[in-house]
Amino acid sequence: MSFLDEKYLLSSEVALALYTAIKDLPVIDPHNHADVKEIAANNNYPNPWQLFAATDHYVWEILRKRNVPEEFITGNQDPKVKWMMMAEVFPEIAGNPVYEWIHLDLKRYLGIDELLGPDTGDSIWDKASEVLARPGHRPQQLLDHMKIEVMCSTDDPVDLLEDHVKVNKSMNRTLLRPTWRPDKAMNIFKPGWKEYIDTVAKRFNMTINSVGDLIEAMRQSHDYFAARGCLASDHGVEVPFGADVSEADADAAFKKALDGKSLSKAEQTAFMSYFFGEVAEFNSQKDWVFQIHIGAVRDVRDTLYNNLGPDSGGDVARPLLDVFTPLKSFLNRFDDRLKVVLYCLDTTHQHLLATMSRAFGGKVNLGSAWWLNDNPIGMKRQLEYIGSVDVLANFAGMVSDSRKLLSYGSRFEMFRRVLADALANMVNLGQIPYSVAEKLAERMSYSGPKKFWGF
Repeated sequence: MSFLDEKYLLSSEVALALYTAIKDLPVIDPHNHADVKEIAANNNYPNPWQLFAATDHYVWEILRKRNVPEEFITGNQDPKVKWMMMAEVFPEIAGNPVYEWIHLDLKRYLGIDELLGPDTGDSIWDKASEVLARPGHRPQQLLDHMKIEVMCSTDDPVDLLEDHVKVNKSMNRTLLRPTWRPDKAMNIFKPGWKEYIDTVAKRFNMTINSVGDLIEAMRQSHDYFAARGCLASDHGVEVPFGADVSEADADAAFKKALDGKSLSKAEQTAFMSYFFGEVAEFNSQKDWVFQIHIGAVRDVRDTLYNNLGPDSGGDVARPLLDVFTPLKSFLNRFDDRLKVVLYCLDTTHQHLLATMSRAFGGKVNLGSAWWLNDNPIGMKRQLEYIGSVDVLANFAGMVSDSRKLLSYGSRFEMFRRVLADALANMVNLGQIPYSVAEKLAERMSYSGPKKFWGF
């Protein structure tokens, strides 16, 4: 088998046949961190670094691991100098999915078959620059080339979403949908929370003096997003929040924080639990999907946070969190009246989420292997476990979770290959017939998520 050939990640002829059946299906990407302004502007990428690495945290962390100085990653060095530093160490990261993703991007979408390394960095830069200067390689044209049917960005409740409208008008179809992510309003413990509440008040031209006022502002934002095609919210939490907190307790915590006073952990949880439940009620009323991303502990490396700020890398999975207790409370409150997708960063939580999904029926489903599990090993293990404990047909679908445009192609290709191989193994072991596996592959890759998310 050659590198990234037709049998890449496929261990049998049955796997190849299954992948062939699904590889050209349109892409449904219900969760990503797209730069909507970049897509709306639709300018040619100024250089390969901007497309391949400037926004990709996966690349940043791998380069740091190979001791590339920060000035050549997020610093002010010339983009080509950064590219050449990446090329210098790139062969050393083989085995990590970043090695495969970038080579897939080069091969599939820029037509460059060379391996990136110290001897080829300069020539690949020149070839990639020439290709990226062509009209057919602007953001919107690349999205068409990758067969992206629907993609959902991640958006703040105060956003006006004007660029979403611009993109869809330019594409002459509803390609880009917003996703409502109210974490900044909920995370009462974070620096800048009070200032953010002031931003919300200004956005909706109201005074926010109580938790009830804030929930009303969130309702107005939720309605605004719904009118612009939104069908889902997204919530990033270390642990989910329960549903047994009174408005009075949440309001007391809210007013204390608004006065600039510090809150106890219990007070923080009271406010956040109430907020979590109330916005879930909005979703239930509109039949939106409620996505819960569980278990990420962010910004654990102090030097990165202090020098570069939040969301610069240094995020980890934390095991031994009590996910069960609050999730049980939450899912019982919304039993059979809220579509929920569960994602976990720590693999030890996957077993719990699979059994919770099974216990709560068809409206509570598992999302794709998330973040540090978004690789052939993580996806394969998750698919095998879903198949043996939950139901594969209820899989909520692959998501790119990416800030980099070409990821919508390469990551979905990787997933579909892993899926085809996992199903083929079941066929080869006599567990399911080929005809059933082929229908299941199509459903999990395309029609199932499209129906569940309401696209």
